[in-house]
Amino acid sequence: MPTQARVVWDASFTRYNFGPTHPMAPVRLDLTARLCEALGVFDVDGVEVVGAEVAPDELLATIHDDDYVAAVKEASLDPSRAQDAYGLGTEDDPAFEGMHDASARVVSGTVDSARAVWEGEAEHAVNFTGGLHHAMRGKASGFCVYNDIAVGIQWLLDHGAERVAYVDVDVHHGDGVERIFWDDPRVLTISVHETGRALFPGTGWPADVGGADAEGSAVNVALPPGLSDAGWLRAIHAVVTPLVRAFRPDVLVTQHGCDTHAEDPLAHFAVTVDAQRAAAESLHRLAHEVCEGRWVALGGGGYEVVDVVPRTWTHLTAIAAHAPIKTTVPVPEDWRSHVELVFGRPGPRRMGDLTTEDGPLWWRSWEMGYDPASEVDRAIMATRTAVFPLHGLDIHFD
Repeated sequence: MPTQARVVWDASFTRYNFGPTHPMAPVRLDLTARLCEALGVFDVDGVEVVGAEVAPDELLATIHDDDYVAAVKEASLDPSRAQDAYGLGTEDDPAFEGMHDASARVVSGTVDSARAVWEGEAEHAVNFTGGLHHAMRGKASGFCVYNDIAVGIQWLLDHGAERVAYVDVDVHHGDGVERIFWDDPRVLTISVHETGRALFPGTGWPADVGGADAEGSAVNVALPPGLSDAGWLRAIHAVVTPLVRAFRPDVLVTQHGCDTHAEDPLAHFAVTVDAQRAAAESLHRLAHEVCEGRWVALGGGGYEVVDVVPRTWTHLTAIAAHAPIKTTVPVPEDWRSHVELVFGRPGPRRMGDLTTEDGPLWWRSWEMGYDPASEVDRAIMATRTAVFPLHGLDIHFD
């Protein structure tokens, strides 16, 4: 009998640390784990919490260039020798001692998650320390040194998976994963993100549909700044659900960057924790519908490290454990006291942003019709027009 959820965590993952002023503060991982513990998520029957070793070079080489791995190792030993040509020593990806081991450990955690799900050891797996979707084969980018997602997907392909669907709901385009599998029709990459006209990395357009031998394998939904819950959820359901159903993957891999939130300092959406939880629930249901529950869920971006990241990824972990937490549940006082001790301010009081008076989340389904006056609908339709026919789907009705 497989475990319900395999969760990757131990304190060693906080060594992925770009320094005290960098937005990607490792404390967000520590606070997530503490909140999972405080709410009893790690103690749910069927949940197994595991650490990870440093991934060997042979595993990294399934995706990353040998000279790039060598450059990361060199910068890890002496950060002053970081080479900008490899994206190292930059403002986004400053070099730090131990960078190789810290980054390779994240890779190992994601590959272990993929292996456990594929081999039937666990139904679901969560690695909220992973989801580093910007790293390229030979270059660091956007706070990402090694692309743990791509290595995990490649492991699945190398061990018998015929089709893997990857869904990325981070506010930034999942460019690294898309580029790595651009010419591989076995991998469907779907990225729902803020338009590159307003946000890094400036890519991810509806017309970007994959290489010549893999047309339709890349899907991009480029949404306008200022988007809130209803539009964001409408976009996810109007594009992700029908395409994943049509693709019929063996495994669903999802990236849950929570920088779509209204309080995130690096982007321009206005999404709530409640909507992020709803998206995770929908993707969980989709995994059960299309691939017998084989689901690997990863973290990603998210730079409001107290009020947003811990709650969103605790919800994600609880959903994978089949023990979802209501958004009305109070945040445990011992966790809030720890936050106040560390940050000099209390943490959030509830597990959601919306008050009970707000009622349940509502979003307009695509079945209610296309509104050409809506900027969100025009973005959705641009993607459906570019990609749906390549999967035998109708742009209006499927």
